[in-house]
Amino acid sequence: MISFYQTIMTASSFATFLVLFGQHVVLALANPSATTTTTTASSSSSVWGHVAAGPPDAILGIAQAFRESTHADKVNVCVGAYRDEQGKPWVLPVVRKAEELMLASPTDNKEYLPIEGDDAFVQQALQFAYGAELLNDPNIQMAGVQTLSGTGACRIGGEFLARHYPASQNIYIPNPTWGNHFKIFQECGLTTHTYRYYGRTSNNLDLDGMIQDLQRAPDRSIILLHACAHNPTGCDPTMEQWKEIANVVRAKRHLVFFDSAYQGFASGDAEQDATALRFFLAQPDIPLLLAQSFAKNFGLYGERCGTLSVKCHSRDEQDRVLSQLKLIIRPMYSSPPRHGSSIVKTVLNDADLTAQYHDECALMARRIGDMRTRLVEALYKVGSKHDWSHVTSQIGMFAFTGMSAPMCDELTNTYSIYLTRDGRISLAGLNEGNLEYVAKAIHAVTDGKSITGGDE
Repeated sequence: MISFYQTIMTASSFATFLVLFGQHVVLALANPSATTTTTTASSSSSVWGHVAAGPPDAILGIAQAFRESTHADKVNVCVGAYRDEQGKPWVLPVVRKAEELMLASPTDNKEYLPIEGDDAFVQQALQFAYGAELLNDPNIQMAGVQTLSGTGACRIGGEFLARHYPASQNIYIPNPTWGNHFKIFQECGLTTHTYRYYGRTSNNLDLDGMIQDLQRAPDRSIILLHACAHNPTGCDPTMEQWKEIANVVRAKRHLVFFDSAYQGFASGDAEQDATALRFFLAQPDIPLLLAQSFAKNFGLYGERCGTLSVKCHSRDEQDRVLSQLKLIIRPMYSSPPRHGSSIVKTVLNDADLTAQYHDECALMARRIGDMRTRLVEALYKVGSKHDWSHVTSQIGMFAFTGMSAPMCDELTNTYSIYLTRDGRISLAGLNEGNLEYVAKAIHAVTDGKSITGGDE
């Protein structure tokens, strides 16, 4: 009796048939005596022949185009990652020190973390965000889990709301915002809407429009808020404006979902950057979630280190919410990586390392702030007549310039300055060697044209 495998080999002229599923490639090595046939991914016989090419990520695609450019003066002001004065990635010295301590520790290991992550890290992270005083309030119980940075926190939070917030499946997201917000929450099954946030004609916060849109949203909607250093605009509400926003949220019984990616990196003071978040947490009648990332403020971009926390009102509620968060995480990625969280835990658990961290975070913020001021000074120096005061009044890693998409295209196509088409510039990409070149190019593409109103 001929076996199944013998039948295949008898019917085939192939000596070897190798399927590499991980790369979606089918490689056939023909018998040398047989006629050679080339099979491509687009062949009608291919299992994956129907799969269309997906669009490149808007930001990461720009970064790739920058890497492929051969222009001698090319500049990358697209990706939101800190660079030093030489344009190089910078590992915080306190991070290196923490890693040395971890390496020397006889108890450090590479075992799996629990589904919810390293509890010691989570507690340190939540104290960093909320402060010890609020976390010691018996009326506030936070259900917290470790996540794959801020992106993972948004995804887990969105999944939790989709399953357990029957009051609304509508999430209102600021216009503009980080582009991935929409994709994340749509993948969770939530219906995304926008609310007005930034006025292009004024290059400033559109508080009136924001308030109107939050008032018009159905009661108990989900409202996404940036805790500080709004991405991409760098335009944050004042404390008085935050209070106005909170009044509307309270009156409409909305739930707020804070995304905090820049605490400490925005102003250089982690306590100051947490003011709005802590104000909302202290309000007893405002439900709250927080997605927290340590990518920017600790420079742990590739470590994927963050938390998600949900405000609860009792220990029993906290336990039940935590159990549901674990049920979401387990089939998604089982448990989080431990290296980045161990770094943050080591730093925040040591008073001297914590003090060193705050100094180094402030140093990053000062360099970004210096580049912000110097860019505007350079623009005036090269002859720009525009009012660039909105740039100096912004905060955080980005400058939202007001340039239109065609202006941004010209910067890229003519001057090899790579940025997103909404006019956002990552100030971390500027340094002594390219500042004048960038200023001259911006002046060239904006001279005699409006920088208010977006695309024109």
